[in-house]
Amino acid sequence: MNPPTALITGATSGIGKETARQLVDLGWTVLLGARDAARGRRAAAEVGGRPLALDVTDSASIAAAAATVPDLDVLINNAGISPDIDDAVTDADVDVFRRTYETNVFGVVAVTNAFLPALRRSSHARIVNISSGTGSLTWSTSENPQFDFRAASTGRGAAYRSSKAALDALTIFYAHALDSTGIKVNALAPGLRATNLNARAAAAGGDPAEAAAAVVRLATLPDDAPSGLLIGWDGAVVPW
Repeated sequence: MNPPTALITGATSGIGKETARQLVDLGWTVLLGARDAARGRRAAAEVGGRPLALDVTDSASIAAAAATVPDLDVLINNAGISPDIDDAVTDADVDVFRRTYETNVFGVVAVTNAFLPALRRSSHARIVNISSGTGSLTWSTSENPQFDFRAASTGRGAAYRSSKAALDALTIFYAHALDSTGIKVNALAPGLRATNLNARAAAAGGDPAEAAAAVVRLATLPDDAPSGLLIGWDGAVVPW
């Protein structure tokens, strides 16, 4: 039997790259989606995967990539941007919102729909959306030791945070739409990790590999596992 195949968007660094490394170590075929072809080749060579040119904001790029992947077992929507983490919503630039949603929300819809035909050919397909605890409206409106309540209360990072709330909603809708197919769709709140997502993440001490292990767990869920949930890196269900 052929090994399972996974596609990870935005896989040249951080959680995406570490997830690719861990899946490759499990014997999977892993496609590392990358806007920059050279970076994609370097990352793929480092972890033992295969590069795939894929810009989640470009419909032609998505179509071209999907045409090369006839069969797929797991799609990990990891690509994301956070350009406004320190900006208050009262000073928001609408174009920053548009750019953030283009990648974090619209890109997920475009990529997921393009690769659904390949996923439907798998008997155990899974979709994992990389979300954020900052997208939890419950956590944004209550004191929580895992969440920077003060940042939410001052209205900073609204483009990023609201885009993740929208991604959580999409996770529910895809789970409902695909329930009869057996395809499991879940989102992950990976926690603050040392990545290049933004300056705060870059300064964080959280190991991306720990979050990647949680992604792998969602990518390999058994057939009787739930669908349509937001799960923390520790396995706990995160409130919407």
